[in-house]
Amino acid sequence: MSIIDNDLKIRVKHLQNELQKTEMDGCLISSNVNIFYLTGMIFSGYLYVPTEGESHYFVKRPEGVVCENVDYIYKPEQIPNLLKNKGLKLPETLLLEVDELVYSEYIRLQSVFQPKKTGNATTLMRNLRSIKTQFEIEQLRFSAKRHIEVYSEIQKCYRKGISDLDLQIEIEYIMRKRGSIGIFRAFGANMDNFMGTVLAGENAAAPAPYDFALGGAGNSCAMPIGANGTILKDGMTVMVDMAGNFSPYITDMSRVFSVGKIDQKAINAHNVSLLIHNELKNIAKPGFSCAELYNETLKIVEKENLSPYFMGTTQQAKFVGHGIGLQINEPPVLSPRSKEVLQKNMVFAFEPKFVIPKIGAVGIENSYLVTDTGIENLTIFEENIIPF
Repeated sequence: MSIIDNDLKIRVKHLQNELQKTEMDGCLISSNVNIFYLTGMIFSGYLYVPTEGESHYFVKRPEGVVCENVDYIYKPEQIPNLLKNKGLKLPETLLLEVDELVYSEYIRLQSVFQPKKTGNATTLMRNLRSIKTQFEIEQLRFSAKRHIEVYSEIQKCYRKGISDLDLQIEIEYIMRKRGSIGIFRAFGANMDNFMGTVLAGENAAAPAPYDFALGGAGNSCAMPIGANGTILKDGMTVMVDMAGNFSPYITDMSRVFSVGKIDQKAINAHNVSLLIHNELKNIAKPGFSCAELYNETLKIVEKENLSPYFMGTTQQAKFVGHGIGLQINEPPVLSPRSKEVLQKNMVFAFEPKFVIPKIGAVGIENSYLVTDTGIENLTIFEENIIPF
């Protein structure tokens, strides 16, 4: 058995253990991310995971899926009879991906299975995915390594008079040449984005409709986030926040570059971000409250009189970190109302950032693995402001 096959069996077993705890008979999965998490592939259709026994694949597309327990279907109404033909009874209690299914599909699946009780598979799957297996951790390490290699080449992308859009294109080219998958998976509706953002100068303060740390106006009203064509000029900072999607697992890292000499106020704020990261390394460990991590960050921000610039200006994000994995925004969330605690083998991005008017964004973001006794930085790269 290959490493990935064994890992997939572990993930399915974890799901079945949780199904037993909640006294559910089975779980029906149809979202790409969760199908991939449990099978190592993406197909259009449904994966049925009973509380005990083997999973069953009901595939619409593509042809030629090679694994056990595969049935090709063209509509979900075929599934009950196919289960009965396998000697399996229909689940009386069933988990569906309530937060990801459109309403019509949810009602349709309810009608197909007619369970006595339905639960939400989305929350369960996201919580399961927040604790990484050793194989997943190695995938994240691989992405982090490539991520670092790309960032080490960003300086040479700069040329006088370049725009933030052209700079981002140059970075994206390097990313793709180094093996980037080229997709930025995010949980939730209306979270479209490129492979990340490049925010230069005052554009860093522009609010966006998406639930990210910072926004940017974008270069089209159809994609109002990120770079907007700003020409890089002296006295300006450039924050590069590109996704490390070099495996199915995404690392997250932000670094700041400067054009010419920048104001000392921006340098001081950047140093506060570094201070906050150092404090995180001192206190973060399994069992530590995510809300408390946010609150401890806020104490330092307030002490340094930087509250008006923290996580934006006109629009300020109310979190300072988030889990990462197959999606860029997995549990846990480091926010003031979070009820989550850090657990061993969680991987999260931590991003205390500031936007300084007329100068731009400063601060760094790293990806951290929660270990037995603390945290490990996966994205080790120059943290001071890097001159172009």
